[in-house]
Amino acid sequence: MEAFRAYRIYEENGASTGRFVELRLPDLDPGEVVIKSHYSSVNYKDALAATGAGKVIRRFPCVGGVDVSGVVETSTDARFKPGDEVLVTGYGMGVSHDGGFAEYVRVPADWVVPLPPGLTLFDAMALGTAGFTAALSIHRLEQNELRPESGKIIVTGASGGVASLAIQMLSQLGYHVVALTGKDSEHEYLKSLGAAEILSRNDLLMGTRPLEKALWAGALDAVGGETLAWLTRSMQQNGAIASFGNAGGIELHTTVMPFILRGVRLIGIDSAATAMPLRREIWRRLSISPSKTSGGAGGLYPRQLAQATHCVSLGELPEICAQMLQGKSHGRTVIQFAY
Repeated sequence: MEAFRAYRIYEENGASTGRFVELRLPDLDPGEVVIKSHYSSVNYKDALAATGAGKVIRRFPCVGGVDVSGVVETSTDARFKPGDEVLVTGYGMGVSHDGGFAEYVRVPADWVVPLPPGLTLFDAMALGTAGFTAALSIHRLEQNELRPESGKIIVTGASGGVASLAIQMLSQLGYHVVALTGKDSEHEYLKSLGAAEILSRNDLLMGTRPLEKALWAGALDAVGGETLAWLTRSMQQNGAIASFGNAGGIELHTTVMPFILRGVRLIGIDSAATAMPLRREIWRRLSISPSKTSGGAGGLYPRQLAQATHCVSLGELPEICAQMLQGKSHGRTVIQFAY
């Protein structure tokens, strides 16, 4: 195999920095399956890793990118054969194992998901870790008895990749979705995705009491910090919160009162380490429109996925990461590999 292009992250003078390099297959971490990349995606986690703004990379040097979709080039595992369309998200990709920002990816076979019928390789990365996290959050809330008739559900960090997809999925399932955002310019965009109400973080009065007015039957939180603490205080009886982000901080200052007096449930969402049986079930749900049924829980494919996604080349990655960290992006960004 000839040399191919990749975006590799190095540690230099105590800081991480990324740059484009030419690699060959032996330069990549070991694995049973080699994938020719067709698409990858840019997540907030990728932006932190690629720019050194966050301590994400666990081993240097490392090719970035926590997502990839493509076609199997070679495989020593009987479950996969050349030509199979597959995707990989999470596990150690782009963190402790060479990831998806490369024209070829080599990974353990146990990480590989066959592309579900109904999804294209582009769809898989327009969803990517963000869509998977949104769907997993909804799935966990449903397991905790959340239903559209339960009441309003709030989505924080609403213009971000995970949240914007969650809004679409929830509204299609019939939920009354309230979008919380600090970007007043994004209100119309969020309404177009299906948000029934918009709440501006700039005008939000969180209060300081152990229990505030009960507002929400469910919540998907990308923010953490003070916002998550406020959510615990403002949930309805037996309300459930899916926590998957820390854009607003990692500290959580609250009391036990919401949990012991209202039965509030705080559910941690770790999409990277999701076991394969559940992982494949979530991807099955993501491949199905909510208007269709195919056994098991309902479909979660966002009808506006293409409209909320834009494609860039691998060479545009540094600029995209910088925009993401500056809060100048919304929706999903997919990297399309050109050969």
